Amino acid sequence: MKYYLNLGSNLGNRLLHLTRAMKAIGEEFGPYATSHKVESDPWGFDSTNRFVNIGLAITSDLEPEEVLARLQEIEKRLSPRSHRRWDGSYNDREIDIDIMATDGGAYHSENLDIPHRHLAKREFFLKPLAELAPEWTDPATGKTITELLESPES
Repeated sequence: MKYYLNLGSNLGNRLLHLTRAMKAIGEEFGPYATSHKVESDPWGFDSTNRFVNIGLAITSDLEPEEVLARLQEIEKRLSPRSHRRWDGSYNDREIDIDIMATDGGAYHSENLDIPHRHLAKREFFLKPLAELAPEWTDPATGKTITELLESPES
């Protein structure tokens, strides 16, 4: 199955953090495709630190929960800093890795929602996904990635 990931960083040398994460993902999952980078303001919290995001397309026979576990291990190894503040709100971070979508439809569990539950609200998700998978369609709404990008949810 093809997994579409989004990597983001808004602390320190953002491009170096992304490069390290891409190297670790390549070592774990093999070859991947990348999108162009996208800069954006933080989403869901206030910070003066802008994010740099990039999309990756990997292929794996692993189940979604196992892919998530391996990506979380990479995150923790590269940046042990918590992504959340004590109150549960988002925090600045060196690296964040999300599964945006797959080419295998929808998947929902207590730990994981595919497509990502905020996909349609995040232009920094939509642009890389449109570049990596221009034919992708949201299994829940039937909207194409182009339609989502033309009118992102607020």
